[in-house]
Amino acid sequence: MKKILAFTGSNSSTSINLQLLNHITGRIQGHEIKTISLTDYELPIYCADIEKERGIPVNASIIKNQISQHDGLVITVNEHNRNISAFFKNVIDWLSRLDRNFLTGKKILLMSTSPGARGGAAALEYCKTIFPRFGGQVVQSFSLPSFRDNFQDGKILNEVLELGIEDVLTSFSQDVEESPDNNIEE
Repeated sequence: MKKILAFTGSNSSTSINLQLLNHITGRIQGHEIKTISLTDYELPIYCADIEKERGIPVNASIIKNQISQHDGLVITVNEHNRNISAFFKNVIDWLSRLDRNFLTGKKILLMSTSPGARGGAAALEYCKTIFPRFGGQVVQSFSLPSFRDNFQDGKILNEVLELGIEDVLTSFSQDVEESPDNNIEE
């Protein structure tokens, strides 16, 4: 059994990406899943002056330690103007200042959704590009389009999308299972 950390890049209390995350984590079997809310770890907007004057915030270290203690990550990203949210970008900025390779050895299931037909695809692609720069390996990804048409009462309504998600989850579980045990930093 491997340890998986799950979180969303959204800071909205009504996030549809959080709804998707909860649905997905409820379906992963055979692994220990821990879900955190990044909003519990307040970080100032990244600024070199703040870093120079105050150092890196302790909450960045707490998030990094959470990541380091897990074999895999399930991340849902929301999209603002065809990019990731400023909130999530800020978290990434602080983590990368703390440790450029904060995702090293992590297998990542990356998902996104939006009310529109693109399903947050631009944010998903952005993360697929940058996560490897920090050592992460995006082993599976999935974009759920038209959230309100395809997801209701905690269920995927579209059969084709449901089959796609099931395939992604099966592959991700196998990828994580095959990964070497994590090295928990003390």
